[in-house]
Amino acid sequence: MQKKELIEKNPIRHLNVCTESNVSSRMGLVIARAGLGKTAILVQIALDSLLNGKQVIHVSVGQSLEKTRIWYDDMFKDIAAGCKLDNPYEVYDEIMHNRMIMTFKESKLSRAKLEERMNDLVYQNVIRPSCIVVDGYDFACADQQFLADLKEMSTAMDLQIWFSAVSHRGDERVSAAGVPAPCHEVDGFFDTVIVLQAAAKGECIDLDIVKDTTGVSKCGKVLKLDPMTFMIKESC
Repeated sequence: MQKKELIEKNPIRHLNVCTESNVSSRMGLVIARAGLGKTAILVQIALDSLLNGKQVIHVSVGQSLEKTRIWYDDMFKDIAAGCKLDNPYEVYDEIMHNRMIMTFKESKLSRAKLEERMNDLVYQNVIRPSCIVVDGYDFACADQQFLADLKEMSTAMDLQIWFSAVSHRGDERVSAAGVPAPCHEVDGFFDTVIVLQAAAKGECIDLDIVKDTTGVSKCGKVLKLDPMTFMIKESC
């Protein structure tokens, strides 16, 4: 399979991360209990942007650079093997020139810290991202001003910014849109929200798109996640 065909057949196209419509900026959220595959989804969103020739910054909070890099290595290998991609090593080397990983030891990320690192990269023309994924941000003590700032940044820079969030069993708080705690009070900042629904052992995990105000993603359970490989696939 050629890279172009892989892009066209990638199930993640249902999220329209790299849509050609007039919707370029977006704040997205992937929320689930620990261990269900949030990081894998963010990495696949990032890989889709990279395969489409876009530049990506992966912001990892509380996880090492090497561990984050391994996520990309493993996910790309699974994608390439699953579709029998032609020249996978060449494709991987090509797209990874457009990816930058930033790690933060702090459990609470701030706009100032993120912009300090980003501005140097943008102004020196090292990388000008169209997609940022933020993995590990603690929504239990979410700073609404920080989210408002990133929403503003998303619009001003035509960025897609995707977050992951951990929900907890037993916390039944939920917003009117169906977004569970701890994000139930900040869901207004997000244009697209995906809730991972745990299934019976061995069964695929549902990706329930509970909110999309962009008009480019179809709400509902149109995608699933393989619990063994964490690969996204279409629902039957």
